[in-house]
Amino acid sequence: MPRVSTRAGHLFFAFPVRRRPSRPCTGLISLSKPISQPPLRSLSSSSLQRQDDLASTASEQPRWKATPPLMVTRGTPNRSFRPDRDRFVVNGDPEKLDNAYIRVLGKNGHEMLTEEVKWLALTHKSFDHGRRGFNDRLAYLGKRIVELQASLHMLAASTATPEPAQVDELGREPFKHPALDGLAGLTQQRKHAVLDKTRTAQLADKYGLVNVLRWKPKRSQQPNNFQRSGVDVVLTQALYAIVGAISLQKGGEVANRVARERILGPLGLRA
Repeated sequence: MPRVSTRAGHLFFAFPVRRRPSRPCTGLISLSKPISQPPLRSLSSSSLQRQDDLASTASEQPRWKATPPLMVTRGTPNRSFRPDRDRFVVNGDPEKLDNAYIRVLGKNGHEMLTEEVKWLALTHKSFDHGRRGFNDRLAYLGKRIVELQASLHMLAASTATPEPAQVDELGREPFKHPALDGLAGLTQQRKHAVLDKTRTAQLADKYGLVNVLRWKPKRSQQPNNFQRSGVDVVLTQALYAIVGAISLQKGGEVANRVARERILGPLGLRA
């Protein structure tokens, strides 16, 4: 029963306090017990062995020689793929590749570039979906070198006809110098006519680059009709890529000489 007391006219009730029996905390009990961990998942020895095999294969074979194992797709995503129609066999013989470089660069031309760069310069991005590298950047650099040498040759050509003198209304006379006499022969139309892709492709075909190119022509009912697949552009790009690769590995002086003697000379721009 509660006890009643009065203080300053107010009633106060005092209830007895019950004390609960002390019990250990369940959280402490759970912490005191050893935590049971799920068993670790054991790794399969076959998966580890497969990864080791892929790593060893990738380290043994360079990228230009085989597709990187981690970039190989399993299965054929394109269901319309037919091996008898869509597979295109390219050159894989190093000796055949060296003979092509000798025809392009002359004696000991196959020794001017490393093995990897020799394959890279003749690899188009259509080959193996670009997974083994391709020659776009080398061709961009080589094309600029060839165009520069063509411009310098046209500028210094002695057969260029100077522009006819024009009478100025104010009586001014333009600056004249013998070094500027060939400026009339340096035109964009003339340079494009010399370096037309049809002419450069014929030169590359004469060197035998079409037999060592690594590319994938467009699928068609006529597999030998390379013109529909843009073979002229691919051959021209490979020819420029060789010049770009030489400039990076042998320097600009050697690349300029190759551009003048092995490309511009056969195209009609002789010194």
